Amino acid sequence: LVAANRPALTGVTAWVWGRWLAPPGERLAAWIYLRLLAAVYLVAFVSLWMQISGLAGVQGILPARAYLEAIAARYGGTAYWLAPTLAWISPTDGFLFALCGAGVALSILLALGLLPVACCIGLWILYLSVSIPCQEFLWFQWDSLLLEAGFLAMFLAPWRVRSHPATDPPPSRAGLWLSRWLLFRLVLSSAIVKLASGDVSWRHFRALEFHFETQPIPAWTSWYVDHLPGAILRAATLGTLLIEGLAPFLIFAPRRIRFLGAALIAGLQLAVMATGNYAFFNWLTLALCVLLLDDGVWPRRWREAAGVPEPDEREPAPAPRRGRWHPWVVRPLAALLVVLSLVPFLRATNRETKWLGPIEKVYEGVWPFRTVNHYGLFAVMTTRRAEIVIEGSANGVDWLEYGFPYKPGDPRRVPRFVAPHQPRVDWQLWFAALSDIERQAWYLSLCKRLLEGSPPVLSLLDRNPFPAEPPRYLRSILYEYRYTDPAVRKATGVWWLRDPRGLYGPIVTLENGQLVPVGVRPDTTSAPERAPPTSRSAPGPRSPP
Repeated sequence: LVAANRPALTGVTAWVWGRWLAPPGERLAAWIYLRLLAAVYLVAFVSLWMQISGLAGVQGILPARAYLEAIAARYGGTAYWLAPTLAWISPTDGFLFALCGAGVALSILLALGLLPVACCIGLWILYLSVSIPCQEFLWFQWDSLLLEAGFLAMFLAPWRVRSHPATDPPPSRAGLWLSRWLLFRLVLSSAIVKLASGDVSWRHFRALEFHFETQPIPAWTSWYVDHLPGAILRAATLGTLLIEGLAPFLIFAPRRIRFLGAALIAGLQLAVMATGNYAFFNWLTLALCVLLLDDGVWPRRWREAAGVPEPDEREPAPAPRRGRWHPWVVRPLAALLVVLSLVPFLRATNRETKWLGPIEKVYEGVWPFRTVNHYGLFAVMTTRRAEIVIEGSANGVDWLEYGFPYKPGDPRRVPRFVAPHQPRVDWQLWFAALSDIERQAWYLSLCKRLLEGSPPVLSLLDRNPFPAEPPRYLRSILYEYRYTDPAVRKATGVWWLRDPRGLYGPIVTLENGQLVPVGVRPDTTSAPERAPPTSRSAPGPRSPP
């Protein structure tokens, strides 16, 4: 059969596999990926370094010391397993700064190719160590993704003092496929949770008609995309579901089809980056896409500059194999991680996992280390935008508004690009507006710190209307925000219209250092009765299963 159809089958082979039937190897691809991962780690640590004192410092919103002491009091010796962090040594501002500074230093060393395995291990430990004491401020899916990708990167890195693609051994096949499996779960789970949720906006392909207005921190481009014709937005919604639902399966196809899957996933990530702010999530996903490529895809001059020999189908160039993890170490671990990943993957589909027996128990036991995680973004689309505006007053009559640097506030302010930096409090306020204040203990702590005039917390704000001394009272008003239409924005320069929907919580003050509600009434013309809650959603789960 082959002999009778050799020209046709040769053409199919050339289209599917390309120039090389023998695998060209992934030494250069793995080398590039580790540098991209180092850049993501660097951004993550620098971004957190600027905020960690206000988030988890002694005068922060959720002090690390109080959190760790509470865990130790409740769980005793097991607290160190349930909260694996170096912050147990000293949960102070200085030590938290030191953890971030060490993360920056190791990120630079990894980018330079110095001691790559040691750097990958150290970076994973350090990011886990700052994630635990920061509590819900670092419970975003990209934080979990960075921890899991960083853990798997240990098995891609070569055992070298100085890494270079010309002398590095080929990356571990098990380590490579674990990272590809991570990308598969990440993207496919995002499609599964959307369809499994039963949300009508996804099922009717209308989700993107709301997304650009209601996403956590819009960019200025979001305003323009939101005003595209509905037919285009519905087509884009369908395209998103198709890419997330089908492209992951191309990861396991022959090389050129796999490249197509990488291009589709990367294209979706670039579109998200161009219309919103999702910290380093899109950057990290793009880095993972690099591992779907091989050395044959890079330009010849890149390979020559890196000292990687030209792949030869007839006689593949020998590559050094010493200096990488032994297969008897990586393969059992890879099998265990794949099996454990079935637990969060099945939970994303709302399927029962008890039939997995001890596997589920093992997953629960190692879960605090966040090496196998649940993924799935925007399961339910928010259809109306709620925003919390915090105001302070010295007398209970005259109220002044606090300003946050990136979330919608002043309707005239242009929405800004901020990614890959993530303003953690701005993000948390978006989540808080989708829930009741009783479920937001961190928000009450924020109010307390504002009434105390905590310098680290105030440094996270864009505008403090009480520079001399903190206010006596604090109130939170819930507004509904919506984009202006083109005619209004052209005439007035206003990007948002906002309507008050009532108090988000009671007016509060400090008595004996404690936050208590008071009976001061706001001006009802600016804060009418709170409207019924709107449709709620979140980009994804941020708390333990």
